[in-house]
Amino acid sequence: MIQVLVVEDDPMVAALNKQYVEQMAGFTLSGVASNTDEAIDHLARVKVDLMLLDVYMPGLNGLDFLKRIREQNADVDVILITAASDIEQIQRSLRLGAIDYLIKPFEFDRFQEALLQYKNNYYRLHNKSSVSQQELDSLFQKKSRPFSNQEKPQELPKGLTKNTLQTINESILAFDGQAFSTEDIAEAANISRVSVRKYLKFLTEIGYLEEDLIYGVGRPIYQYRLYEGKQYIIDSYL
Repeated sequence: MIQVLVVEDDPMVAALNKQYVEQMAGFTLSGVASNTDEAIDHLARVKVDLMLLDVYMPGLNGLDFLKRIREQNADVDVILITAASDIEQIQRSLRLGAIDYLIKPFEFDRFQEALLQYKNNYYRLHNKSSVSQQELDSLFQKKSRPFSNQEKPQELPKGLTKNTLQTINESILAFDGQAFSTEDIAEAANISRVSVRKYLKFLTEIGYLEEDLIYGVGRPIYQYRLYEGKQYIIDSYL
């Protein structure tokens, strides 16, 4: 699970961000800090993967705090949250290594997009000793690339839904490029094998997954593997 720390001085906003995090599969709330002193104390005690950091807070502001933790080489990723849309501030945050920037007020869809993008990249890089140019190109393309005339949003086949596809895709990405079976995804996503099989067949047909028939003891088993750099294929359905 990806550990998330919310750093926000407004109790109502902090509660909303906490609620948003708790709706996201694959994430768990590590804690909530109302100022940077509390955040520093939390980081010293608990391993945090991702920090949702407000810019304007009493005492040390978010950007100065981000600069401090970068100088200390703290191993934590940061998404900045602020009511300001000042381009100079945004540029400074990016130079300090912020991976995304949410401007208040934002809807859950934008919040979800930021965290899903982070999760996809996290699982692609986690425990890897090297990465290809193609993988890097995909990682640094923060948002789904714009649809061309040939890449207009697609309708799913009858009987398939966007929400279930999203859930299955999250389970696929968690395998980090390793092979998996229908049973693996059914267990991870808590969806019936019959349903999962329909989605995996569809994802194979559109070129998102590679399918192999593995022979061993007993009946043959279909195994799947994610094609590298093919995220854009499924984006048009989500």
